[in-house]
Amino acid sequence: MVELQVRDGMIDVEVRGLHKLWALRSRIRVPASAVTSVGRPSPLALRNVWKGWRAPGTHLPGVLVAGTFYKRGQRHFWDVRHRERAIQIDLEGAGYDRLFVEVDDPAEAIARVERARSNA
Repeated sequence: MVELQVRDGMIDVEVRGLHKLWALRSRIRVPASAVTSVGRPSPLALRNVWKGWRAPGTHLPGVLVAGTFYKRGQRHFWDVRHRERAIQIDLEGAGYDRLFVEVDDPAEAIARVERARSNA
């Protein structure tokens, strides 16, 4: 799970607890202006389908996906254990092309990112 903060035109995704170990990452910081869309990911993206080449990270099918994955020329970051609390943030020019992250309140997190995006 991550803590998502929006401040000063930046979106901070801070990886919490043991997820830091599984994702081999503690924070991702991207400008709000890099966000092209945000919402709930498709059920197919969250199912036990191939997430891409893991480098580095952890994938225990049906349990946890955490870390950096490369798929079809794109770089994705995953930190999802409970699919029902996951959001997807699509980016352009930010180092990652897509973030799949689990948050406490998906609707509220999406609204915060959308506000930051519209103010950028």
